[in-house]
Amino acid sequence: MYGTWWSLVPPVVAILLALITKEVYSSLFVGVLLGALFTAGFDPWGTFDTLFTTMTGNMNLNIIIFDVLLGMIIVLMTQSGGSAAYGSWASKKIKSKRSSLFATMGLGVLIFVDDYFNCLTVGSVMRPVTDKYKVSRAKLAYIIDATAAPICIIAPISSWAAAVNSYVPEDSSLTGFQLFLRTIPYNLYALLTIGMVFLVIAWNFDFGLMKKHEIHAADGDLFTSGGEEFASMQEDKKINPNGKVIDLVLPVAVLIVSAVFGMIYTGYLGGAGNVVDAFANCDAEMSLIFATTVTVIFMALLYLPRKVISFHNFMQSLAEGAKLMMPAILILTFAWTLKGMGDNLGIAEFVRSVVGTSMTASAVIPAVMFGIALFLGFSTGTSWGTFAILVPIVVNMYAGLDDEMMIIAVSAVLAGAVCGDHVSPISDTTIMSSAGAQSNHINHVQTQMQYAMIVAVICAVGYVLAGISKNWVVSLGSSAVILFLVLFAISKKSRGEADV
Repeated sequence: MYGTWWSLVPPVVAILLALITKEVYSSLFVGVLLGALFTAGFDPWGTFDTLFTTMTGNMNLNIIIFDVLLGMIIVLMTQSGGSAAYGSWASKKIKSKRSSLFATMGLGVLIFVDDYFNCLTVGSVMRPVTDKYKVSRAKLAYIIDATAAPICIIAPISSWAAAVNSYVPEDSSLTGFQLFLRTIPYNLYALLTIGMVFLVIAWNFDFGLMKKHEIHAADGDLFTSGGEEFASMQEDKKINPNGKVIDLVLPVAVLIVSAVFGMIYTGYLGGAGNVVDAFANCDAEMSLIFATTVTVIFMALLYLPRKVISFHNFMQSLAEGAKLMMPAILILTFAWTLKGMGDNLGIAEFVRSVVGTSMTASAVIPAVMFGIALFLGFSTGTSWGTFAILVPIVVNMYAGLDDEMMIIAVSAVLAGAVCGDHVSPISDTTIMSSAGAQSNHINHVQTQMQYAMIVAVICAVGYVLAGISKNWVVSLGSSAVILFLVLFAISKKSRGEADV
């Protein structure tokens, strides 16, 4: 089974079960168990041993610690009254549903250093505002998710840029950072997704399942079945009248500044000689743990002396924050284990064998690489894992032959990986977006998938044009025009249905 199509069976089964049953925990566990059975050759004890050794070997403790600390920050903001005060202030400044969505998008664009940080911070800050204007939690999760990874993958100063840099072989004709910069205008999925979010908000329309959620939200049901478990954690909580806007804004500012400082500092510790190299060589996970730790300490100094919150309630909020993140941590643990089962079964070797035997030098290579990356990202639920498998392959394919085609093909891999990550129910960023919006996870996956696939189809066309023209203006310009026309037609049809 190693290195064959069987390696794809566990993640595909998990994804199909999640979409059919809408039970993500049991679906992921079945996929993990199937992977353990395949790895151990159906030996009972071997399966048990493989299951738990793979789980412990693939758990990212740094991300779990970061999630717990960020959950504490979210609850502390709420308990202090900072979130309510900001919501009240923003409600005076934000006068419509459209402006609340634009504000959410703008905040997502501004927080570009890391997608996890983006997902949970934007959700906690903007959720009270979007709730006031009856934005469905599925729509909020989509806006958060669509301005998280797509922003990070085109931001030179981000943990994602650092990851991509690390996957480029040292003997490549371009440095990792040079290659990353030149992929930005060819990263069609990221750029078109941001454009789609803008147009959907500006033209005020929805379609597919998202339209159903928005109709229900207009009637007061923000969740459309599922997700109320998040809300129940905050029910019956009296709003703290002592909270001020600064009780939300200052901790967020400290969080951002501390994260950027941590990335620069760890980059210099890694041998960087300037700020750009520092971001390229930073320890993003440790920087985020540092930032959240500093922020929790800062919040204690900000809240306790002013008696915004009592010491007892402060400590209780830390425990509630950890509990708030448990659903996301459980899903992440299963998702990481499933990825580990894929490694055990040689999913990377299978993909390399398929790519190596089917690729020929032609203009369709970028489009094909986009499709392969999309499928692999969807099946494994990881963009970074897909980068690690495919980027070195593509760079070596064009080594010393055609730098422009190498850039286009790497861009297609990055775009396809983010797209696959977006539509996968086992993706960590998708999970974090659901947690940030406090939306039912499967509701988020199903609604986002319909939006993302429109962009994906247009990207496939765009990468064919890129392979032919070798010009980003042609590929991006043509793709943007197609997206504009498609969304205009959908919006016109949506309005026509609403008038009937």
